[in-house]
Amino acid sequence: MHRSIHVALLLSTLATPLWALETSQGTVTVTEIASGFDQPWGVDFIPDGGILITERGGQLIHLQSDGSRIDVSGVPEVVGQGQGGLLDIMVASDFAQSREVFLSYSKPQPKGSGTALAKARLSEAGDALEGLEVIFEQAEGYSSGRHFGSRIVEGADGTLFLTIGERGDRPSAQNIANHNGTVVRVTRDGTVPADNPFVQTEGARPEIWSYGHRNPQGAALDLDGNLWVAEHGAQGGDEINRVRAGANYGWPVISYGRHYSGAKIGEGTSKDGMEQPTHYWDPSIAPSGMMIYSGKLWPEWEGDAFVGSLKFNYISRVSGTNLSEEAEQIRSDETARVRDVVEGPDGGIWFLSVMSGGLYRITP
Repeated sequence: MHRSIHVALLLSTLATPLWALETSQGTVTVTEIASGFDQPWGVDFIPDGGILITERGGQLIHLQSDGSRIDVSGVPEVVGQGQGGLLDIMVASDFAQSREVFLSYSKPQPKGSGTALAKARLSEAGDALEGLEVIFEQAEGYSSGRHFGSRIVEGADGTLFLTIGERGDRPSAQNIANHNGTVVRVTRDGTVPADNPFVQTEGARPEIWSYGHRNPQGAALDLDGNLWVAEHGAQGGDEINRVRAGANYGWPVISYGRHYSGAKIGEGTSKDGMEQPTHYWDPSIAPSGMMIYSGKLWPEWEGDAFVGSLKFNYISRVSGTNLSEEAEQIRSDETARVRDVVEGPDGGIWFLSVMSGGLYRITP
């Protein structure tokens, strides 16, 4: 069933500015690009000026550069339980040649559901996914509807990173015999890169790149090609982490947060052999989509991270050495439950708001 969605012509003068917003770099303009979405989750751009947007209920929407909208067929079946559903979308860097896109979602499994990564080709008409293939799925699915993680990032070498939450099973994030609480790395056909850190470790899942994560819902490359994640902690312990091969990020042994009951988590805030976050939020902001900015339109923001807050309804700008401090909160009526933040081809900052069901663009 088609929902009523207003689509403004992308990157054109026909997109109507909604309001001016004051930031550390002066007044910026916020423009509504499209509205009427139901639980939008991920957004990415295709070279012809179109945009692909996922809705958690299982819909993939193609906003074309002429302003028209297409509901794309051929999307995989999803388990829409709890936080699950159709989640992230990533357009391959060579899309102009391959037309490949990658989707993450909660896949039906015998024990419930697990985070999965699929690839497909977008048809020439832009209305269907063709040749859909699951290239990775989480081992030992769970009946829990929590903590799917599920951001996709294409590495500088063309491999793919996928974040996975610990599914509410806290101790499993320290067990590399499963994929819970990990960042995994695979090739575009789903094989395991030979230089993954646990390829030679008996009993380990060879796809694992890092572990000890709680629920990383934001992920991005910095300007040098390094991977970073923003992840949900417990109460008062949301984190930004620089992700390194083979590293253990500590959950649930160490954390700056506390259980929602107020009880202490694990052994404290540090332990030998476990990584420290570069930044943590207290109180928690419920971080979601993450982008590290090129500086194209605002040179002063080059290298800063922009992270959506699902709880406090703003975009957090994190700056400083190694992304160590929240420098600014970019807030407006439309930054309500920001699910994804991306940099557009124009250098604008684009974001999805769950509460307003809209796609917006910030420009000077």
